[in-house]
Amino acid sequence: MDMSVFDLFKIGIGPSSSHTVGPMVAARRFLVEYGPLDQVVGVEAALYGSLALTGVGHATDKAVILGLMGETPQHVAPDAVDSKLAAIEAAGEIALLGTHVVPFTAATGLVWHKSESLPEHPNGMRFTLKLADGSRIDKVYYSIGGGFIREAGEAEGAVESAAAARVVFPFDTMEQLLAHGVESGLSIPEMLRANECVKRSDAELNEGLDRIWHVMRDCIAHGLETTGNLPGGLNVKRRAAKLWRLAQEAKASDNRANDLPHDAVHLVSLYAMAVNEENAAGGRVVTAPTNGAAGIIPAVLRYYAQDCRPSDPVGGVRRFMLTAAAIGMLCKRNASISGAEVGCQGEVGVACAMAAAGLVAALGGTNEQIENAAEIGIEHHLGMTCDPIGGLVQIPCIERNGMGAVKAITAASLALKGDGTHFVSLDEVIETMRQTGADMQDKYKETSLGGLAVHVITVNHAAC
Repeated sequence: MDMSVFDLFKIGIGPSSSHTVGPMVAARRFLVEYGPLDQVVGVEAALYGSLALTGVGHATDKAVILGLMGETPQHVAPDAVDSKLAAIEAAGEIALLGTHVVPFTAATGLVWHKSESLPEHPNGMRFTLKLADGSRIDKVYYSIGGGFIREAGEAEGAVESAAAARVVFPFDTMEQLLAHGVESGLSIPEMLRANECVKRSDAELNEGLDRIWHVMRDCIAHGLETTGNLPGGLNVKRRAAKLWRLAQEAKASDNRANDLPHDAVHLVSLYAMAVNEENAAGGRVVTAPTNGAAGIIPAVLRYYAQDCRPSDPVGGVRRFMLTAAAIGMLCKRNASISGAEVGCQGEVGVACAMAAAGLVAALGGTNEQIENAAEIGIEHHLGMTCDPIGGLVQIPCIERNGMGAVKAITAASLALKGDGTHFVSLDEVIETMRQTGADMQDKYKETSLGGLAVHVITVNHAAC
């Protein structure tokens, strides 16, 4: 497959890779590919399926408008988003790609088709340009998870990577990757490095990996010091900062009864929750492989770098990320990383598998132990639904990342204690995830029409 580690790990903003990052990229791509805008007199964006049902809670409306303005997920300033959008509403017009002004408001320019889905994916959107001669130009795009998009009818492989270079170790299954390892004598991160270095230099690869880790670290740090309520109307309190402060106070006290064996695991949960609170607030995060599951890999990486006392932390982090990317590539190619397509097993489950495999690789595990850890990570998330309350990436998403990070460490520990032999292969469990997602009712796949999303809201309203 021709996919890069930087396709799986993308710097962007919250709260959703499929509902925020993807639509922003699609809106901008639509205008850029159209060409000169001098004959354009109007623009409209229609959202379908899951994008319509949970789009407001996932900030799809904001993302589309930002994309039409020419903003990109990696460069837009999160703190400036609300003021930019307010200026458009006040003026009743938008500068397409920052240059060509046409009339626009959210009420007239965004259309929500909550009872209709487009044929190729639950996350569909149609952009329309109105021209001065009365004609219209429109295109359909799909946000297929993890910030990836594709145009209607476009082969998915076309969006996997901008580079079309032939990789050294081609693989579409873990069985193939393991076979390459046996033949070459290389580890999985070494093979992924060789593939990446067909497209960029070794120094460029290291610089990119280090930058991703830097953004992840900053996200954790900011989340561990920021308090208040999350936006969206549920008034969910940010907990990571307070729990972190209490943990540090207990550690500094003379009362050793406060120093319990599970405290390290508790801190891992806080790292993950800190990231996902940042994500829920629309902050700067790394899609890993999605925003809804963005806390798991950073949390386990920080656990590795701080608590595992590595002799080569920089090299270990790089091996971790390359290995995690390999697992994410396999899951995306052979199943899905979209909650709207297969439920949260494809987001938190995949992130858990990626983190477990990455940790094993960073700690010097064999290719077979890496495969085993990834399989365990997914197997114990099979069937997990995506049912966010109020359409917001808050409940159960934030805590779910904390649990996923702990599961990843457990999976890595189990794999490292074995010799890599086990009953269910990673390829088999990925296929099982795909089939489970296909069988799952749509109301449990990021529509907020079932599960917690309905039960909790119904109960709370009944009590009012």
